[in-house]
Amino acid sequence: MKTDLHCNHCIQEVEPILKSSESIKKYEFDLNHPNKLNKIESENLNVTSLLSQIKNTGYSAERSENRTERHIPELKIDDQGFWSNNNNWKRASFNTLNCLIGCSIGDFGTILYFQAYHPQTSMIWQMILASIAGLFTSILLETIILRKRENFNWSLAIKTAFSMSFISMIGMEIAMNATDFMITGGKATFNTFQYWLALIPALIAGFMLPLPYNYYKLQNFNRSCH
Repeated sequence: MKTDLHCNHCIQEVEPILKSSESIKKYEFDLNHPNKLNKIESENLNVTSLLSQIKNTGYSAERSENRTERHIPELKIDDQGFWSNNNNWKRASFNTLNCLIGCSIGDFGTILYFQAYHPQTSMIWQMILASIAGLFTSILLETIILRKRENFNWSLAIKTAFSMSFISMIGMEIAMNATDFMITGGKATFNTFQYWLALIPALIAGFMLPLPYNYYKLQNFNRSCH
């Protein structure tokens, strides 16, 4: 692809996008070329999505006519069914689990705090504040994961975490809190077996509700939400 990258700093801004794509096997920047080429070796790469992600960083990118393609049968959605990609189900499940852990820390931690120290707080406010705390801790955990696992700098890690799907996170929060409320009535009675048992279906509901949506985004746009 042709780009307007001109230095190592530019490359550092774009490189995390290339590293995060499982379709890209190898890439090489040629800043000495007049078109500042980025040569990519890949399989089943969603080029449109890749170009869009690079442009979102503030740089320009477009396909170069000087490319080599292997003529192999292209895997289409109808070949195996849209909802039958096991690899994407595994990846979506892993991403959703990361979000669930992050949301649970803030969500249940906030509810425990209010029930223990401010039990007079209305249940509506407890649920609202717990959901906000869950979104915050989920973003915080994802930022740390991107920093450690993907070697993003802190600025890019925070920006990427904030840009992830709030639809999925909010759906997860609603599912967990609604399930917990239906079982316990919103009362965190720590000394009862019922309360701790209610955590299990609440976590399952929080995982299952956004999972199909996360899979859809991954399958249709080759984009992870978490």
